[in-house]
Amino acid sequence: MTSRETHLVELVDDAGLARGETTVSSAHQPPGQLHRAFSVLLVDPRGRVLLQRRAAVKTRFPLRWANACCGHPAPGESLVEAANRRLREELGADPVELTEVGVYIYYAEDPATGRVEFEYDHVLRGEFRPGSPLLPDPDEVAELRWADPAALTADLDADPRAYAPWLGGVVNRLLRPSGPAAGPPGQPGTPSGPPANDASERSGGR
Repeated sequence: MTSRETHLVELVDDAGLARGETTVSSAHQPPGQLHRAFSVLLVDPRGRVLLQRRAAVKTRFPLRWANACCGHPAPGESLVEAANRRLREELGADPVELTEVGVYIYYAEDPATGRVEFEYDHVLRGEFRPGSPLLPDPDEVAELRWADPAALTADLDADPRAYAPWLGGVVNRLLRPSGPAAGPPGQPGTPSGPPANDASERSGGR
C-alpha cells in the first residue's frame, strides 16, 4: 500500500479539466492539490450499499467507514479501468459494469494523520451480484457491512466521525444521480456531471 503514495494522479481545475500531474503523496500534503479521484458504490438487489471500514494502516482517515472502494486513476487511465482494478485489489471483487452518477468536489483534513483530501470525485455505481466473491485485503479493509442508504444518511448526521468525510456526498449522488455531462464514463480530461459542489469538510465532518 505504501508504494501507491508514489503513483501519479491527475491534477484538475474546478471544471475537471486536466492541468498536470503529481504523486499521491504530494497531492495529499497540506494544503492539498485538487486532483481526479473516484468513489465506487456497490449496490445489491435490495438496494443496500457495501461499506468498508478502512484499515488502521491507511494514511488518510483510517478506521472510518466508507464506500466499497476509492482511488485515483493514473493520468490518461479510464475511470472504469482504474475502479475495477481497485475493486480487485481492495476487495478481491470481480469486474463490474460501472455507471457514473455524478461528481463531488470535497475538501477534508484528517486530524489523525495530517493529510488532506481535495478531490474531484467521480461517483460510480456498480450492481453487486449475489454470490460474487469478496476477499478483502486486510491491509486495506478492516471489515465490511451492508447498509440501507436512507438509514446510512441518518447515521451520517448522528455520528459523522465514524465515517469518512466524503461518504455523505457520495451517497447523495447515489440517491440523486445527475450522470455524466459529456463523453463516456471516465474519459480522461472530460468534465462529468453538472458543476460539482465545493463541500469544505474539516476534522471528519460531512
